[in-house]
Amino acid sequence: MSAPSTSCRINVFWHDGMLNHDTGKGVFDTGMNPGFLEVLEKHPENSDRIRNIVSILSKGPISSYISWHSGSPATIHQLLSFHSQEYVDMLIEADKNGGNKEICCGTFLNPGSFNAALLAAGTTLSAMKYILDGYGELVYALVRPPGHHAQPTQADGYCFFNNAGLAVQLALDSGCKKVLVLDIDVHYGNGTAEGFYQSDKVLTVSLHMNHGSWGPSHPQNGTVDELGEGEGFGYNLNVPLPNGSGDKGYRYAMREVVIPAVEKFEPDMMVLVIGQDSSAVS
Repeated sequence: MSAPSTSCRINVFWHDGMLNHDTGKGVFDTGMNPGFLEVLEKHPENSDRIRNIVSILSKGPISSYISWHSGSPATIHQLLSFHSQEYVDMLIEADKNGGNKEICCGTFLNPGSFNAALLAAGTTLSAMKYILDGYGELVYALVRPPGHHAQPTQADGYCFFNNAGLAVQLALDSGCKKVLVLDIDVHYGNGTAEGFYQSDKVLTVSLHMNHGSWGPSHPQNGTVDELGEGEGFGYNLNVPLPNGSGDKGYRYAMREVVIPAVEKFEPDMMVLVIGQDSSAVS
């Protein structure tokens, strides 16, 4: 059998340094040891998950369609295209002090975490640049720590730097006039929405369960009335779905809500945030 044509290939950007982000063990994501458990749980955002994804793409049924590319760390200058100087400085200082710090609920900066976060951000930027430079049309940035909860001024939900937000800003800075972000993670992509909440150049669309705010690090509710502000009013589209929504629910939401909005917006770049937790089955 001949190799798939270049146009059929998926360009995957990855760096194994991202495995060095150790989220620890405890009770679920708390990092707590109550003292009476024989076996502590791994944090839900642990390296096993992404090791398996790498293995599936390397050895699974679509392996012949994959082209692998190495990512590189983001620079501080690149991070500041989305995040504030104060926030980035806080993470740098925490890392210099040895890590071992819970930045917000369930989000741990341990030794190796900061460098892994730089790699996640930089690998995503490398993937975007690959498209912007005309080398391909479809790329997949396989990264951790994740990013879509990270807001310009704070971490949230296991996320330090907003990888997708940085990629969107790079596209805008490189001449794209309008960029779509479509996020299907089961949790609201609040960080990306917050970053472009006052922009009419980015349409942020998030399909998620109706979980609301979960504390100071995540003040957004993800409800339909969070529409954007100023020039960005009408450019943040939240599609909260009932818990347990399956394929039919997603198809209906895409057909009736998302696709008409995207067609009206007419983006010249699309960034997809593909959180796999929405694929869980009971």
